[in-house]
Amino acid sequence: MSKETFKEFVRKNPKLLRYIKNKEMTWQSFYEIYDMYGEDRDAWSTYLEEKKETKTSNLDFMKYLKNIDLDAVQESINSIQRVLGVVTDLTVSKSESNNNYEPKPLYQHLDD
Repeated sequence: MSKETFKEFVRKNPKLLRYIKNKEMTWQSFYEIYDMYGEDRDAWSTYLEEKKETKTSNLDFMKYLKNIDLDAVQESINSIQRVLGVVTDLTVSKSESNNNYEPKPLYQHLDD
């Protein structure tokens, strides 16, 4: 097999570039496969088939959910609620103290 036919095969199958970019394979390895098997679909099925990204991502998400510590999540939520309670108390007490403010006359002794 010549290099030119290999280059044409790669142009027809751009999915191979993904393996090169992810450093899972090298051009040398692909060329050796091409040299041994040519364009036989059985030899290239691993590299040219569409990956089921949605199933994989769903499985990864389920694994992630299984690893979540629900007690730690509950503790975090409780901490956030306490902080919000403190902030609410501070803002409410400030606004209430401002409502009770009555200015005193500057010249009280003249108003007698």
